[in-house]
Amino acid sequence: RLDKFLKVSRIIKRRTLSKEISQSERVKVNGKVAKGNPAKASTNVKVGDEIEILFGQKSVKVRVTDIQDTTKKEQAKDLFEYIS
Repeated sequence: RLDKFLKVSRIIKRRTLSKEISQSERVKVNGKVAKGNPAKASTNVKVGDEIEILFGQKSVKVRVTDIQDTTKKEQAKDLFEYIS
């Protein structure tokens, strides 16, 4: 799930905020706005996917390198890599 990945990877610190952002049209997965019924947060994410998140005027683009259900803070950065 997109919202859970954003939280576990610590790209977004809180699950409620990651769910809100996922349900808005500010998140693209592989260049397409996250899809789903009303629950876009449930979009499946897999290794190799590129996620782009719009934060106001800035955007963050990352590539998923690993998927975990839980992770420690030190290992969270290993779940993704930044793309310029």
